[in-house]
Amino acid sequence: MTEDEKDTRDANAAKARIAAGEETWPGEIVSALVAGENPVKVFRKHRGMTMAELAAAANISQPYVSEIENGKKSGSIDAMKAIAVALNVDLDDLV
Repeated sequence: MTEDEKDTRDANAAKARIAAGEETWPGEIVSALVAGENPVKVFRKHRGMTMAELAAAANISQPYVSEIENGKKSGSIDAMKAIAVALNVDLDDLV
């Protein structure tokens, strides 16, 4: 298979995933994550949520969200799962 054929195959596979409803991320989200910004903060801002709104949606305290976003705490697995659900992202996107 030539490189062009591989590129075409990969592009068609990506188009199929998008057509099936897979969410794609804008360039600024990808850039922020690559730059090492905290994923919880990046996705929270992308979703247009305040820390208080995220905390309420995840049923955790706002100070805890702040500690996670600022790297003071890593967040328990239960908290991170709740945050992922509240942000409508996969847990893998946050850890």
